[in-house]
Amino acid sequence: MSESRLGNAAELRRRLRGSKAVEFREWDRGHTRPAERAGFREEAKQARGPTPRSPDALDFRGELQQRLLDEISRNDLLGASDAEVARFVAEFVQRVLEEEEVPLNEAERRVLVEELSEETVGVGPLAKLLSDPAVTDILVNGPDLVFVERFGRLEQTDVRFRSQEHILRVIERIAARVGRRIDAASPMADLRLPDGSRVNATLPPVSPDGPTLSIRRFGRRRIRAGDLTRSASWSEVMERFLAQCVRYRRNILVCGGTGAGKSTLLAALAEFIPNGERIVTIEDTLELMLDQRNVIRLETRPPNSEGQGRITQRDLVVNSLRMRPDRVIVGEVRGGEALDMLQAMNTGHDGSLCTIHANSPRDALARLETLVLMAGMELPSRAIREQTAAALDLIVHVERSEDGRRRVTSIVEIVGLEGDTPLLQEIFHFKRRAFERGSVIGEFLPTGIVPRLASELRERDAEIPVAWFQP
Repeated sequence: MSESRLGNAAELRRRLRGSKAVEFREWDRGHTRPAERAGFREEAKQARGPTPRSPDALDFRGELQQRLLDEISRNDLLGASDAEVARFVAEFVQRVLEEEEVPLNEAERRVLVEELSEETVGVGPLAKLLSDPAVTDILVNGPDLVFVERFGRLEQTDVRFRSQEHILRVIERIAARVGRRIDAASPMADLRLPDGSRVNATLPPVSPDGPTLSIRRFGRRRIRAGDLTRSASWSEVMERFLAQCVRYRRNILVCGGTGAGKSTLLAALAEFIPNGERIVTIEDTLELMLDQRNVIRLETRPPNSEGQGRITQRDLVVNSLRMRPDRVIVGEVRGGEALDMLQAMNTGHDGSLCTIHANSPRDALARLETLVLMAGMELPSRAIREQTAAALDLIVHVERSEDGRRRVTSIVEIVGLEGDTPLLQEIFHFKRRAFERGSVIGEFLPTGIVPRLASELRERDAEIPVAWFQP
């Protein structure tokens, strides 16, 4: 083989196997149990002995992958597109199986082609989980420990990785696609897949047992406001009320716990923003997909290898105010940007939306106050609460119940301060009746309180019947 081809092969292996694979092997030798120190190929040889290779074995696919890498290098496909590589993989598999007379039927050949294609340019063995519309979370704890969440419940799958290095290669491919880095110096990273799914990855030493991967999927089809109504995540009246509030530029804070559906609800509320308005979204990892045409999406950036170049959400909030936005949407408020967001809401940027982690609407206000203090401004609590009460109009709380269903359990209006305490009045709530056969039984009810903002919106020709609020 020529020197150039050897160089190309080495470059390809670095790109597809991960630049940190050697570094990981060094760590692995010192941290794994003696029984696990043998490399994958040695274990495969011991298990195989003198018997012929089995097409269903992991070692066969591993060796086939190695041959495929060499073939790609020899055919100068280093810079080829994913579609070209996929076509080459199909031809490669057919030729190899014919040469070695491996007995596989058409369905088994198709599966092998898909697996090798995913190993070369995709997410490896996770591909079939990502194609399952019922899967909302994919959690990789180790080569033999892959869990998913379906319909709100966690379950272990039969998906397997060949080794911890195999997991590492998948993580590095995902990171490379979005221009992020993950290594021993930066062993944690927030990433995303091409379909918008959110990814978190960790490497040793922060995860001493090996690489981990957590994927929060958003599905191939976006969940819309109508879907939430049909799935009983809120009532039709709640949807219509919030639609009017968004359309007529009320500031809304969405709160809830992890996995409660805050981002999904935020995207559903954003549907009601008129098409003629300019929207700027700000997120740590891009998730929101909006229908409007005039949308600017901003994303934070971690520091580089020298610790420089970091761009925070606070930087983006400040910058967004210079972009002539009609609406500012912050995916999740989690730091000092809370102060700038409140000031923007109080200085003409009405109709803004954001989310925050909290267990109740009142907890959301307390946490928002804490985040404002993280901005480094020594403001008195009363000043922060006055800003908050003046900026926010509604708090929408969403929960995930023990049956796995996500529901809007409370819509609260902020009506001012009484002393130093924010005054909240609940407009709608979810009344739980029972828990039967693994399902929460209940209904969405108005509390009988007519919100103060209803009269303000009617003056602007909003359709808000009083009957909506009658129990």
